Amino acid sequence: MIYSFLQNGDGAVTVEFKNEISVEVNNCVTALCEEIERLGIKGVTECIPTFRSLTVLYDCTVVSSKQLRHRLSYVLKSLNTSGQKSATLYEIPVCYDDCFAPDMQNVCEHTGLSRDEVVARHSGRDYLIYMLGFLPGFAYLGGMDESIATPRLQSPRAEIFAGAVGIGGEQTGIYPVASPGGWQLIGKTPVRVYDKRRENPILYNSGDYVRFVPVSLDEYKLIEKQVEDGTYEVNRIKI
Repeated sequence: MIYSFLQNGDGAVTVEFKNEISVEVNNCVTALCEEIERLGIKGVTECIPTFRSLTVLYDCTVVSSKQLRHRLSYVLKSLNTSGQKSATLYEIPVCYDDCFAPDMQNVCEHTGLSRDEVVARHSGRDYLIYMLGFLPGFAYLGGMDESIATPRLQSPRAEIFAGAVGIGGEQTGIYPVASPGGWQLIGKTPVRVYDKRRENPILYNSGDYVRFVPVSLDEYKLIEKQVEDGTYEVNRIKI
């Protein structure tokens, strides 16, 4: 396993793996994060995973950088990244109707596909959550069908509605809160993937999977009401 350490001030060490975006590299990140949490390494306060690295925050009054690196090196030597890891698949309902898909026509024209074909290909994959970032609960998803890849908007919008589902280049994702953005919007989910009222505000974790499930406008409105009432539960499948 190829890795290197990068010191970030006096309270964080980043473990960097290969300089590529791949499932194999991300498995190393996820496996290391899970093992650190399982071991409860003294002084470690938080782990922040990305596509190809893991930043480990620590209390320098409890453990030194040298001590932590030594412990992490020991963990990395015995790290198993080839076994089947437990993860959760989240089925996220998405309405692809015109009222929520202002850029669907752009995607159709760029790809040469019909609306139904775009929806089928977008919802026909299970997406690995490589990392969370940019916004609270924004999941960077991997595995989108390349045939629906569409460049970002030339002029980003000043505000995109919360729950918007979009395509940006070869990636797709859900905007968890209203924010500026330049992705091509093709749908909306009534599910709140980030909700500060919950004990765990972010619905999922890196290493989990997302599956988009097409729903009609009427189904969307019904789910939206259930979400508001606090009675809706996202379907979760252990894999």
